Amino acid sequence: MFKQLMTLTAGVVIAGGLAACGGSDDGGSGSSGGGGSDDLTMGFAQVGAESGWRTANTKSVQAAAKEAGIDLKFSDAQQKQENQIKAIRSYIQQRVDVIAFSPVVETGWDTVLQEAKRAKIPVILTDRAIDSDDTSLYETFLGSDFVVEGQKAGQWVVDNAETNDVDKDGTINVVEITGTTGAAPAIDRKSGFEDKISSDPSIKIIASQTGDFTRDGGKKVMEAFLKSKKGIDVVYAHNDDEGLGAIEAIEAAGKKPGVDIKIVTVDAVKDGMTALSEGRINYIVECNPLLGPQLMDLAKKVAAGEDVPERVETKETAFDQQQAKKVLADRQY
Repeated sequence: MFKQLMTLTAGVVIAGGLAACGGSDDGGSGSSGGGGSDDLTMGFAQVGAESGWRTANTKSVQAAAKEAGIDLKFSDAQQKQENQIKAIRSYIQQRVDVIAFSPVVETGWDTVLQEAKRAKIPVILTDRAIDSDDTSLYETFLGSDFVVEGQKAGQWVVDNAETNDVDKDGTINVVEITGTTGAAPAIDRKSGFEDKISSDPSIKIIASQTGDFTRDGGKKVMEAFLKSKKGIDVVYAHNDDEGLGAIEAIEAAGKKPGVDIKIVTVDAVKDGMTALSEGRINYIVECNPLLGPQLMDLAKKVAAGEDVPERVETKETAFDQQQAKKVLADRQY
């Protein structure tokens, strides 16, 4: 079960500055940061590098660790839960001060987190939460409200129902490209979206399939939808990369994305915002990846035994095509 919703109200701001990617692909043998014997050491188990959002998130964490003088042990799980569990166990063996990770999926973490708890190493969840009855296994969650993100996407479809009905037949046929099966953002973005569109009986999801949060996955799923489904009006993709892949498939089929088929995505990374400003995407709900500074602040506090909020949420917005044109030049990711 998720911890009670709480919001950090002071002392933390989202900062810019991204550094180049680095770190190893194994259980924490790569590191970056200050590195002195007195420095706080963090083991960070990243999901992978499946999207532009994830790359920006990794860069933010690495840059913030260096800025804060935190010795960062970094691992790339390549979207496999077993790799993350292996990395976390490696961090426990190395006796790091804090473990942080973005869970590949929601379930299956109790055993390894019990091991961290017995070793008295505090754990911070970043970006994605877990589904566990034992909320003592982690100190705090840092990230977005994915249900709200899905609700924002669904509300746009409802608010623009008339223009979204491309065929003008009174129905709006939506195909959904979901994120990784079992991942918190995929589950929550789907439920939030469905919650909002349920208010309009003319809007129907006629197909839903995972694109695994990747551009190639989004392209392949959209190609299959275009072959098997007629009268597609709207694509709802759980992240920008899937939406960008869908654009490739739509254009290859001789249709115009953003016009013949409307596209709604989540993330607001630079490539997605560029497509939005060009009219090939219609609406993007922001999911901010720059969690590094907040994560380092929380790491120092939990390592020192200080109380922290049970849930720390980032501030996010959403963009239409005109808004994207105004802010694109200043996007940091």
